[in-house]
Amino acid sequence: MVLPLILASTSPYRRALLSRLGLSFQAIAPEIDETPLEGETPEAQAARLALAKARAVVQRLSYPALVLGSDQVAAVGSTRFGKPTSPQRAVAQLQHLRGKRVEFYTAVALIDPIAEQTHLDTIVTRVYIRADLSDAEIERYVARDQPLDCAGAAKIESLGITLVDAVETSDPTALEGLPLITVSRWLRRAGFLLP
Repeated sequence: MVLPLILASTSPYRRALLSRLGLSFQAIAPEIDETPLEGETPEAQAARLALAKARAVVQRLSYPALVLGSDQVAAVGSTRFGKPTSPQRAVAQLQHLRGKRVEFYTAVALIDPIAEQTHLDTIVTRVYIRADLSDAEIERYVARDQPLDCAGAAKIESLGITLVDAVETSDPTALEGLPLITVSRWLRRAGFLLP
């Protein structure tokens, strides 16, 4: 018997990504504190939060289910770049990132309470922001794409692709917020028919 699938997220991007697999699932808000811990690396933060989101939802369920949690942290070195939340912050963030390599740490966790298994993986995506990116291009981009809820202030799956020179990753969906190659592998092992 295949357990119900739960996505521990309110992100419309993660819901859309998981929907690509054609599986029935429910999305539940994990409601956790996402504040970074002192001295915590961006990669460790993403992994900790992905697992915490999945665990928070598992603990609230009254029935067994497979629960997926995911988190993404964008960073240049140890400096993190969150969701800008305003056009002015998005412009400033992109101006700061111009000509830099931004690393996106996308962690995903899957908890199977029946098999008593927890899977955790982090995909690192390196995005090289164009050095010749002008302020006018940045302002036009932010006005058109409104990337206010995206870490790093760029929707790579949309017009944000024009801001970059290159992307290096083992899973292109990781940059969008949920690494489907990893998720698909885990779900096949759990009994889901993919494709």
